[in-house]
Amino acid sequence: MESPRQVSRIPEESLLENVAEKDARAAGYGLRRGALSPLETLAQSVSTIAPTTTPAATIPLVCALAGNGTWLVYLLATAGVLLVAFCISRLARYSASPGSLYTYASMILPPWLGAVAAWSLLLAYIATGASVAGGFYYYANILLRDVSGRVISTVLLTLIVTAISMWIAARDVEISTRLMLWFEAVSLAVILTVILLVLGRHGPHPDMAQFHLRGVSGSGLRLGLVLALFSFCGFESATTLGAEARDPLRTIPRAVIQSAIIAGVFFTICAYTEVLGFHALGQDLGANLNLDPMHALARLGGVPVFGTLIDIGALVSMFAGTLACITAAARVLLLMSHGGLVHGGLRATHVRKQTPVRAVLVTGVATLVPVVVLAARQSSGLDVYGWMGSLATYGFIVAYGLVCLAVPRYLRDRGVRWAGAPLVPWLAFIAMILALVGNLYPVPQGPYGKLPYIYLAVLAAGMIWFVIARHGRDSRAAPR
Repeated sequence: MESPRQVSRIPEESLLENVAEKDARAAGYGLRRGALSPLETLAQSVSTIAPTTTPAATIPLVCALAGNGTWLVYLLATAGVLLVAFCISRLARYSASPGSLYTYASMILPPWLGAVAAWSLLLAYIATGASVAGGFYYYANILLRDVSGRVISTVLLTLIVTAISMWIAARDVEISTRLMLWFEAVSLAVILTVILLVLGRHGPHPDMAQFHLRGVSGSGLRLGLVLALFSFCGFESATTLGAEARDPLRTIPRAVIQSAIIAGVFFTICAYTEVLGFHALGQDLGANLNLDPMHALARLGGVPVFGTLIDIGALVSMFAGTLACITAAARVLLLMSHGGLVHGGLRATHVRKQTPVRAVLVTGVATLVPVVVLAARQSSGLDVYGWMGSLATYGFIVAYGLVCLAVPRYLRDRGVRWAGAPLVPWLAFIAMILALVGNLYPVPQGPYGKLPYIYLAVLAAGMIWFVIARHGRDSRAAPR
């Protein structure tokens, strides 16, 4: 409970902001205020995207659907994500808190929709962390098999990556963001080197089969677009550092836009080059899903050793992604605790380290459990990556859509004029609705068909808690 002296220190302009925002300015929720530079803040978003994994794992899957239109799919996905990014960045200019999209939605939308956004976002970060943890044990065993001819227990590898990620996330936010920054920078540099070598070997003339969209169908583009959106999930996670970034009302909006642009340009170039490279090899990228595309491109570029370096880069990128997701999920859980959506004990932060240790522990265990279960059942790391990543997509799409829905009224209530306000939020909202429909229809086959029910079950459990907690607060507040 804040003292009157503490409340009086809050600037007058903060009276225009919501209660959560005033709490963040006064105490920072116990997190370390102004600890992260703009580059470290950007690293949080980029690492959650885990861009190194897309060229190796996601682009071939998109190509199996969209063929020569893969580059166009990623260009369209970039446009859709940028619409959402513009909406989020507008909100981030006026509010900075660890609650990320949950805070933005709850400021305008009815409380129950704010709860939907919160639980969707929390599930999305945890499922993404589980997804990249599965990818971690896949690439770890590939490298171990190449070096020693042996592999390690996938359960043990999962325990290692999540335990280390939890320890770093609980210890120091600066250390975690700096590690993520360097890991992703090195990995992206290696992949871009291979891409440039392949483009240089092909020469200046374009691949006309791709530009003419030869053999591409409308349904293939639509389904490929839905899958491509997963590559961008988490681009907004810098918003979870609202209490820890320096000058957050400027730094975070820039990080959101920059991460979307960086990822979009990188993915589009990689998509074009991978299809081009396989054309040069006389093969079809989408029909060779069992091959490692980056190894093939490295050989084509004349640097076969870079294939192994890219595997190493993918491994550390998966680790950085696990760390980034636990970091983001813990901060969302922290603010959910302040908002009464989860147990109040999760709002505690370490006095000296100023990190949400309890929330880190809970989100880390939640990330670990499904991967350990699937690994124990001998599920392939790429299967875990695909299943958990698709589950995360449902949460992200719903959270993005709700935030876009809140933007026009939020800006209007604060007298903020934005030329794109009448159009951009609605275009972004429609794009998310179409993406959600594309995920649900046609009904996915196998395990993918069960994922919507898992998402709805988690959401239902969260909403039941919301109703019970709200009823309890109303009962205590009622006059006796």
